[in-house]
Amino acid sequence: MAVSAKEVDEYLQGVDEPKRSTLQALRRAILEIVPDAEQVISYRVPAFRVGGKPVAGFAAFKDHVSYLPFSGSVLPQLSDELEGYTMTKSALHFPIDRPLPKTLVKKLIAVRLGEAAGARASQPTART
Repeated sequence: MAVSAKEVDEYLQGVDEPKRSTLQALRRAILEIVPDAEQVISYRVPAFRVGGKPVAGFAAFKDHVSYLPFSGSVLPQLSDELEGYTMTKSALHFPIDRPLPKTLVKKLIAVRLGEAAGARASQPTART
């Protein structure tokens, strides 16, 4: 097991139930959607990187858990699908005992992957 995946395990071990089970379900869903994602701790929370870019993450708080898209423009693009959830610019809050539907996680990651791919495509390439 990679060191960073072990760090995510340790993060989850420090989370009380039912939040832990809810976040473990989210972790499994993310890894099913992007199986090659690198698991890391970023800004003290679990994150999943694809091509070096964070594309998803999560965090536990006192009264809720959050899905973190690591982009302020992902959630507004899915506002219809996210109706009924509480959000900030950078986090989608959901109940501590109800995992996000995998279909929604798939859409969130797809939008973020599209952004990350666009950012890589727009970066200048080195000239020799």
